[in-house]
Amino acid sequence: MPEAYIALGGNLGDVSATFASACRAIGHLPGTKILLRSKLYRTPPWGMTEQPNFLNACIKIETSLPPQELMEKLLKIESAHRRVRARGLRYGPRPLDLDILSYGDVEMETEKLKLPHPELFNRAFVLIPLADIAADLVIAGRRVGEAAASCDSAGITPLKEIY
Repeated sequence: MPEAYIALGGNLGDVSATFASACRAIGHLPGTKILLRSKLYRTPPWGMTEQPNFLNACIKIETSLPPQELMEKLLKIESAHRRVRARGLRYGPRPLDLDILSYGDVEMETEKLKLPHPELFNRAFVLIPLADIAADLVIAGRRVGEAAASCDSAGITPLKEIY
């Protein structure tokens, strides 16, 4: 069964509880099982900096869902957690953001999904938690642990909270 890595982010409400709820929902998707969870990290906002800090994490799943169907289900989970994807507003505050970082060796680009995630190696708030669970994973020819070690991780703090 294919393995996929999903990034979780949020900065509105009880984000740790939202992550726990989202993970339960992901684990209940047809043919899907959560294999690993990273630590939870407090991270500074990125893109739009005048907003509260974020919490970020990553999970590893195995799933029988094809990538596009998995993304559709993740968007429904976001919506169920009060996420509104407003046109023109990127990088703003949100209770939950779910992104597929990689899905096996799949490379694809559609209007709604690009794999591997095109900004993965530009975002320390994703690389650091991903390296917790997949330091040896190679995505697009780059080893996650090496990329995480060389990124600017200023302001990224691991937390003891459980999600």
